Amino acid sequence: MSSHHPSESSLWGQFINELEETVIAMLLGGMLIVTFVNVVLRYGFNSGLIWGLEATLILFAWLVLFGVSYAVKTTANLGVDAILNIVSPNTRRVLGLIAAAVCVAYAFLLMKGAWDYWANFANLPKTEGRWFPLGFEEMKRTSYRSWYEVDDIRMPDWLRFIEPWINEGEAYEKIPRFIPYAMLPFGAALLLFRFVQAGLRIWTGQAESLIVSHEAEDAVDEVAHMNKED
Repeated sequence: MSSHHPSESSLWGQFINELEETVIAMLLGGMLIVTFVNVVLRYGFNSGLIWGLEATLILFAWLVLFGVSYAVKTTANLGVDAILNIVSPNTRRVLGLIAAAVCVAYAFLLMKGAWDYWANFANLPKTEGRWFPLGFEEMKRTSYRSWYEVDDIRMPDWLRFIEPWINEGEAYEKIPRFIPYAMLPFGAALLLFRFVQAGLRIWTGQAESLIVSHEAEDAVDEVAHMNKED
């Protein structure tokens, strides 16, 4: 499924890798279970989970944000390497470093934007500066947005301990939006970390390019081989 790098050969690396794969599997499994139960209730009992669609959308968003960084780490993303295949190894390494620098800059800007968006819902200050954070803006009471709730998912009792901390003791009827939206800055930060790792692999000579997978090409070759056997 995944191609492991030397940095993952340690026990800690293997633990992190297994943890990431487990979280991805749980998110995918959660989507499947909620959707299946909703279909059974709808067509079998003319009922349904009111919060089912919203929960599925949130889980899918988490899966995408978490899966993007995991794909970078395992080089599972598809890439175009037509130019890389016709240049010398040294040139390939330079182009790989340039691509890594561009991706790191993109992920950094994405993380800044993700933090600024999430901060609106978590009673936290946004960053100042258009492109790069130059500090944090001064928080005012009118800037608090933690009372924003999701549309359908009810607030579980075991989460009510956060109400005195972030909602001034006011009870939530639905889950506050800052909880599902927290995956935005976390996913962006993890993506930045993975791009830095990928760039270091190119710098140290462990890889020649950033993220180029030949999964589609291998699949075509496999089908062609099967057709020849038939």
